[in-house]
This record gives sequence, C-alpha cells and structure tokens, in this order.
Amino acid sequence: MKKSLIALGMCLLAFTQIAHAQSRLQEILDAGVLRVGTTGDWNPMTMKDPATNSYRGFDIDVTTELAKDLGVKVEYVATDWKTLVNGITANKYDVTGSASLNMSRAKVAGYSQPYFYLAFVPVVQKKDLGKFSDWSDFDKAEIKVAATLGTVQEKMVKDFFPSAQHIVIEAPARDFQELLARRADVSVTSNVEAATLVEKFKQLAIVPVKEPRKPTPIAMLLPQDDQVWINYINHWVELKKTQGFFQQTAEKWGLKSM
Repeated sequence: MKKSLIALGMCLLAFTQIAHAQSRLQEILDAGVLRVGTTGDWNPMTMKDPATNSYRGFDIDVTTELAKDLGVKVEYVATDWKTLVNGITANKYDVTGSASLNMSRAKVAGYSQPYFYLAFVPVVQKKDLGKFSDWSDFDKAEIKVAATLGTVQEKMVKDFFPSAQHIVIEAPARDFQELLARRADVSVTSNVEAATLVEKFKQLAIVPVKEPRKPTPIAMLLPQDDQVWINYINHWVELKKTQGFFQQTAEKWGLKSM
C-alpha cells in the first residue's frame, strides 16, 4: 500500500512537471514575447494607427502591464471579431485583449477573471432621436439594424429585434459606419464604445432607453486547456484589481464600469 502511494505521488509530481513544461506560460518566458490578439477597432479599448502600425487604448495599457510583469516584450497580432477565437485555438496569439463573456466562445476557449463590466445601448442618427425612446421601438419590420459579424452584438440584435431587418457586415467595416451612411437605422454597442462614438461623430446619439441591456463582464480569451496559464493570468488580474490598476486605467480612458 505504501509503495503504491509513493508511486502515485511520483506520477502526480511528474505529471505536474510536464504540465508546467508544456504550459504557454513557460513558452512565453522562454521566447521572451507575449503575443496579444487585438482588433484595433474598439475605441477606447483598442485603436490602431495605420500610419505607425501601433496600438493604443485600455487593452493596450493592460496587456503592456501584463508583459512587463512577466518580464517579456509584447507583440500585438492583428485580428478581427469573426476570427478572434480562432486565433486562440490556432495558437496565433497567447491571449486576447478584452472580450465580452459569451457562452458560445466559452465552448472552445478559456476566459480570465473579469476585470470590467459593460452593458449595451442603441445608437441612432441624432436627427432620428424623436422616433425612438426604448428598445421596443426597433423591433419593427421597417427598421434596419446593423451589426458586425463575429461580435456578441450580431446575435444580440437578432434576439432583441426579431422583426427587424438585420444588416450584418464584415470587418474591417463596422456596424456604426452603416448608421453613418444611413444604410441602417440603429446599431447596438457597448456603453463604452457608444460614448466615444457620439463624441467623435456629432450626428450620432445614444437613445435614452430606460436601462441598458445585457450587463456583461469582459475578460481576456485564453487557451481552454492550459490551466497553468489560466491560473497565472487569474492571479495577475486579482492582484491588479486589488492594487487599483484596472480602475486607474479605466479612469485614464474615461471608462465607467456598469
């Protein structure tokens, strides 16, 4: 019996050592590079400057800090919303910037602990504000609702407005561009992005609905089967939350958590 327990203990130790050796964490430390998948089109979370091929935003500050604490360089890998999860499963990057928690994504990818919370609001042309006052106003056959392929909003608008016409466009185009071009009557986006859109495009406005819908945590996407890497990221998130890092970074970018 004693020999069996010793053998079992040695097997568990060997398995743990193999798991650590094969973990993404060790690969990142060995390579000296953290690869981060980011779309560069979600203001103020991640914004790409085509002239310099560089990124800035809340996500960029967060992942830069993560790389610094790992003691490695950060490398940003361009992706889009429809291939965001595939990039994780295909090992194109080690982690993503912020992504809304979504149970469809969670079937194939892991998530870190959440570190920010948002909700969704409708955005329309300012001149159309008098036509709309709440969510039910958009669930009509004559209303055109825009969404970007691969985003959580794509399914959301179909659930919210089953009677409406759904205009689903592919990145790098974005749903709000359909609204600006008057090819759609409304787009639905996070309160975070909506605030930046109406600031940048004065012809747009947030509909003053009674309350935002679908309060949602956001977190990083990670390889689902690498518990060592997931544990490391979760410990890092918890430490940074406790130290106020996420709150300070959100304030820097004018973000308010729901």
